[in-house]
Amino acid sequence: MSQLLTSRQAEELHKAIIAYLSSSNLPNTAASLRQELNIGDSFDDATQKKYEGLLEKKWTSVVRLQKKIMDLESRNQSLQNELDSTTPTSLLRRNQDPTSWLPRSPARHTLQSHRQPITCVAFHPIFSSLASGSEDTTIKIWDWELGELERTVKGHTKGVLDVDFGGPRGGTLLASCSSDLTIKLWDPSDDYKNIRTLPGHDHSVSAIRFIPSGAAGSPSSGNLLVSASRDKTLRIWDVTTGYCVKTIRGHSDWVRDVMPSFDGRWLLSAGNDQTARLWDASSGEPRCTFLGHEHVIECVALAPPVTYPHLSSLAGLKKPPPASSSAEFIATGSRDKTIKLWDGRGTLIKTLVGHDNWVRGLVFHPGGKYLLSAGDDKTIRCWDLMQEGKCVKTIEDAHGHFVSCIRWAPSVIKDAPVNGAGDANGAVLNGTGKKDEPGGKANIRCVIATGSVDLNVRVFAS
Repeated sequence: MSQLLTSRQAEELHKAIIAYLSSSNLPNTAASLRQELNIGDSFDDATQKKYEGLLEKKWTSVVRLQKKIMDLESRNQSLQNELDSTTPTSLLRRNQDPTSWLPRSPARHTLQSHRQPITCVAFHPIFSSLASGSEDTTIKIWDWELGELERTVKGHTKGVLDVDFGGPRGGTLLASCSSDLTIKLWDPSDDYKNIRTLPGHDHSVSAIRFIPSGAAGSPSSGNLLVSASRDKTLRIWDVTTGYCVKTIRGHSDWVRDVMPSFDGRWLLSAGNDQTARLWDASSGEPRCTFLGHEHVIECVALAPPVTYPHLSSLAGLKKPPPASSSAEFIATGSRDKTIKLWDGRGTLIKTLVGHDNWVRGLVFHPGGKYLLSAGDDKTIRCWDLMQEGKCVKTIEDAHGHFVSCIRWAPSVIKDAPVNGAGDANGAVLNGTGKKDEPGGKANIRCVIATGSVDLNVRVFAS
């Protein structure tokens, strides 16, 4: 005690303890302490009155101060993190490993202009353009780096349900689909002029994706587009002629989502019949049906090859499939609030539980380690595929209302020509037509866009 307190402070403390013991009806203990400390008659009733309650006051104020210190330390830490994320050295340090980058709050940009809920977003494979579609019938084109609206594209007569960039021979088009039963093609190089309208579906068109031209034997030369509709079908379109070249039937209800494999060989679809289905893109024949969800499946994602090592160990395989192989693993998100991971043969590997409402969007991290999801619980969640699919990060209140969609900016290869074509997993083909190595660190863009019923598009970026 003598080392920490001056003799005066020690005397004050002793008197406060004696006053506390006396007021707590412990006269014997108080008398013993007085005797041991040689505090004689100077400690009278008046002195006791003076020191009464002092110990309790000090005690409670210490606890209060401790809490304040902890709050300040935590605030300090979050400010430090924010500072770290904006200084050039930390950006340099962080950018050294984009494979581990995860989005964090707050968003870099909140883009506002739509007048109705946002249903879809898509990144241009080369430029910093982001398209968003809304129930207000418009498509808006934003510069996601500057956070500015570039233009509003009008043409649909009902809500726009999905958008995607892609197209033949490396020329990039924007495709959109709508509740007005049509698909429209727009040319970004010509002020987003509407160059073609594809009619044919008998009900709302829920989802569209350009089918990449990939491996040998791929049915596509980059000019094919797949659409999913409430009329229970998938249709494959030739965007150069505008013809529907194939109608795929098999779902017994509204088809909500569709995604092609990176080589264009397979199509994954899902919807209200609570099944996901894998189709051969060239023949339209079913390869596999995924059964297990207890409600509508809202979204699907095909795992890129860079995820195979992690998903293989999760599936208990001795070695991962070759990186050239596609549709080896898939993810589905449902209104039953779960995400399910499957192998390409329909075996359930893992159910990821954590969302408190419908799961509306899924995207695999281009680094291969994570799966990201968004949902009606207003959150974005990050699932670590190296830790048995454990949820390692949640962005609470990513939006003020349901999060309806999520997309990751396509990776860019340093020497990619301006007219490069993007594949389904966002890697942009280089001049030779070959893809960069899956998950190559140099080319991952740490940028995510989300859209919401709150009328906002948000851009999360490093």
